This record gives sequence, C-alpha cells and structure tokens, in this order.
Amino acid sequence: MRVTDDAVYRITFDRPDVRNAMTTEVAAELADHLAELDPERHDAAVITGDGQSFCAGGDIDSMAQRDWTTAEAYERVRETFGRAAENALSAPVPIVAKVNGDAVGAGLSLVALSDFAYAAESARFGASFINVGLVPDMGATAILPRLIGLRKTKELAFTGKLVDADAAAAMELVNETVPDDELDARVDELLETLRNKPTANIGLAKEAIHDSLGQPWREGLRREAGLQSMAYDTPAHEEGVDAFREGRKPDFD
Repeated sequence: MRVTDDAVYRITFDRPDVRNAMTTEVAAELADHLAELDPERHDAAVITGDGQSFCAGGDIDSMAQRDWTTAEAYERVRETFGRAAENALSAPVPIVAKVNGDAVGAGLSLVALSDFAYAAESARFGASFINVGLVPDMGATAILPRLIGLRKTKELAFTGKLVDADAAAAMELVNETVPDDELDARVDELLETLRNKPTANIGLAKEAIHDSLGQPWREGLRREAGLQSMAYDTPAHEEGVDAFREGRKPDFD
C-alpha cells in the first residue's frame, strides 16, 4: 500500500499483479492509515488502486491458509476488515473512492463505506463472497442495505454477479461514472470543492448521519442536536454567518 500524507491523504493499493487483492495484513494496514485522518491536517482522503483494478476482493492464496480455529478467525476478521470498516465510517474527514477498475468483494465494501465514489466507465462491481463460500464482510452487510436497498443487496450478495459502472450508479453505489481518462479530473474537481469547506464540520455532519443508522428516530434527533451544538461553537460557523451577511464567499481555513 502506498500513501501520500498531504492535505489530501492518498491511499493506493499497489499489488496490481494480483488485481490489488486484499489480505488481512493489507486490511489492517488500511485500518491504521484511516485512523491517521485528522481534520486539522487533511481536507479529504482518496482511495484508489494501481493498474487496471481498484480492489479485486480477498486474496485467494491467503484464504487457502485455513490454519486457525473459528474463534481465531473471528478475531482475525474483526481486527482487520472489521476495524478498517469502523475507521472508514468514523473518519472525521470525507473519504473518496476513486474507482479506477473492478471493485469486488472487499473492494465493493470499501466503495460502499466511502463518503463519495466516482467510477471509471470500465469498472465492474460485485459482492463475490458467495462465490468462495463466504458472507459479505468489511461492513458490507451493515452499509449496503442502507445504501442500495435490501433487494439489491440480496441480489449482489446471493448471486455474486458483476454489474457494470452504469448499473452501480443507478443503484447509488457510486455517485457518478465518467470516462476512464476523465476520472482523475472529476475527483480533483470534488476535492477542490471539499477544500473550500470546513472539514471539522463535515466530520460532525458525517458523525451525525452515521450515528443515526439503525437508531430510533428520537435518539437520532438527540444525537443530531448534540453535534449541532458543537458546530455552533466553531470558527467555521462564525465565518460562514459573517460571510453570508457581508455578501462574500466564506474563507474556511
């Protein structure tokens, strides 16, 4: 995995020879990097892959090494793929999936976990876990039904079929599909928008949205009010109000 730690924290899967397949070690490394995200230093994070694939799912050779008990397997999955999912959902900055190619299995999960996803037209998507006798993981069973609906989730999870980028956009798995040679420019356009927004406050909004998933609506409203009260007490809110009243664009530094 290759990382550039600048205002935009860039994470690149760099195993193109195996289509950026993910081992538990790679998932643990991803979790560690996501834990580094800080709104004081980062405007956003971008995740992509080297070569022709975004991430082709779990590494089959790694799966073949079944030398652990069920209890050990639970801890192994929970502390790697599970921790990566948790850190993606709780990251205090927006995460952008730049889907340069196929996103399958854990790759599909990561796309679903991201706050934004833009896909090259050549990309394909699939919850391939069932094809190797597994259950969707890395947060897929938690986030996919909320993102694309129950029936579409079951269709992908039970059949393991691949769908093209346009179908992924139609089911709202990705925000948008673009020609392959325009993907970088489209993501850069989004990043420019995000740079001009108050990142910490985006983090509060993200926390409120994610905390409400699966919660009774009254509890969601209480949590929303608590986070909004925190937002009221930020320099970004003061600047936004001042800029609006003065008829200028806000300067969120």
